[in-house]
Amino acid sequence: MSTIKQLLYITLGSASLLWNTGCRSYVEVNPQGKRALVNTTDYQLLLQSDNDMAPSFSFPVYAADDYGVSYDPFENSMLTAQANAYIWAETIVAEADDPDWTRFYKQIYTCNTIIEGVRSSQGGTTQQKEVVRSQALVHRAYAYLMLVNGYARQYEKATAATAPGVPLLLKPDLFASLNRASVQAVYDQIMADLKEAAPVLPTQATITLLPSSTAAYALMARASLYMGAYANAAAYADSALSRQSTLLDLKVYAGSPSTMPTVYKDPEIMLVKNVGASVTYALNPDLVKLFETGDLRYDLYTADGSSFQWSSFPGRGYWRTRLTLASGAYTGPGVGEMMLTLAECDARTGKTAEAVSLLNKLREKRFTAADYVALDTNDAEEALRLVLTERRRELMASGLRWFDQKRLNLDPKYTVTVSRTYRGQTYTLTPNSNRYVFPIPAKNIQFNPELAQNPR
Repeated sequence: MSTIKQLLYITLGSASLLWNTGCRSYVEVNPQGKRALVNTTDYQLLLQSDNDMAPSFSFPVYAADDYGVSYDPFENSMLTAQANAYIWAETIVAEADDPDWTRFYKQIYTCNTIIEGVRSSQGGTTQQKEVVRSQALVHRAYAYLMLVNGYARQYEKATAATAPGVPLLLKPDLFASLNRASVQAVYDQIMADLKEAAPVLPTQATITLLPSSTAAYALMARASLYMGAYANAAAYADSALSRQSTLLDLKVYAGSPSTMPTVYKDPEIMLVKNVGASVTYALNPDLVKLFETGDLRYDLYTADGSSFQWSSFPGRGYWRTRLTLASGAYTGPGVGEMMLTLAECDARTGKTAEAVSLLNKLREKRFTAADYVALDTNDAEEALRLVLTERRRELMASGLRWFDQKRLNLDPKYTVTVSRTYRGQTYTLTPNSNRYVFPIPAKNIQFNPELAQNPR
């Protein structure tokens, strides 16, 4: 895909000073040989860079309990930051940039540049400018949703107004304050951005890297689920599914996995977002055990660990990225996630039959015909457990399990204590531990002392 990159580092007296300005280090400049942001199409092209806008987080993949095997050669192959996330260390990145933090704030700066400037651009109609601006609002909302869930405590209504979230930067201002806004303020901005964008955007974008109204409603559903606002989450998930509901029938691909649709042809994807790093997806054996006979997600989306040529391991690894040529596992919203979000909300609000029906509709497309058996329960609690287990299978390797662990730990019925062995030492993560919150990068605090560190 052709890409015009309008964001470069600017020299602020010296390269050293530039490098250490943290999330202030991205500003709009006129690169040599390229033109400045003048036309509406210039702003649109900023959003069409899959190298810049598609990558998402990486640390939640390593930290989640869906990941990892106890095998020395595999453990020794991890980079230091990956290993630190894997063992929930006090410090993940010591002196270097935190790649997740830096990536999201670069995306936010790009979006802020577009939001502020596109309306005064040349050559586009008013409608075209509003669509581009709304696409930037959705990308900004996604970045903040991932940041606040990675670097702040889980949303709780009683404490969200005072709990520290992340810096809330809404303009391309190099010297804006980096004080941490509250968790509530960040969520309020996320929802405001999405609600403003949804009515302007088309139902379907020309490519799923560009946000649509479907993607906006899907992100509203994800945010509302993370807030525990189940009625809202159900309504937004239903709005997304009313616009896009096609599921891949995995039976079609069972005999020819190489024909599976690639990322931009996948009818389930509502917004393209991928894990933002090269990850060897070694799956936790406890997750692998959850797959039932005939589940084609096991057959198609996982492979024996010996298939991973450069870092083989025992057990199973996530293989879907090899089939679809994706740069990383999908972390953006999709049809399967929205069905499971709606099913969870139904189960939590007494609509047990509706929840089970949605599960069966999804599972019928995931199993061989011979092995598919419809689920059946009248018990709301059992229905909820079925939904949550299905989320682990459907969303494996996406890193979204990390955020599910955080939110489910608030309910004593679903708390989990996670233990793993790394290089012969056992590490344990207790429910609601401070280690469920990633540390603010030390490098950013050094140069922006108003940034307060998370308790470790």
